[in-house]
Amino acid sequence: MTQQFDIVDKVALAVSAALMLLGVVILGLIEVLAGQPYGAAPLTNEAGDVIATPAIDPVVRTGLVILGLVVLLMWGVYRAITVDPPADRTTTEVTAD
Repeated sequence: MTQQFDIVDKVALAVSAALMLLGVVILGLIEVLAGQPYGAAPLTNEAGDVIATPAIDPVVRTGLVILGLVVLLMWGVYRAITVDPPADRTTTEVTAD
């Protein structure tokens, strides 16, 4: 098994990493910059009225992370079922002196 990544490997890893970074880091920073509430639950007052909701729906962030993990899982399955071509085993004849 070779340890070299081909174009499919690089694309799958890049897409997976991009989706997870977008869901966790970038949207997390946007959520922090937007202000409270920082969590997934809306902010309510004592009467139970919703006074603030998250800027980005937590379902979107979770979906992006799960999609990144699915891409990573599919890449792992792809790597497990693909067979690398056999190494070049050409023999060279050596003549005795």
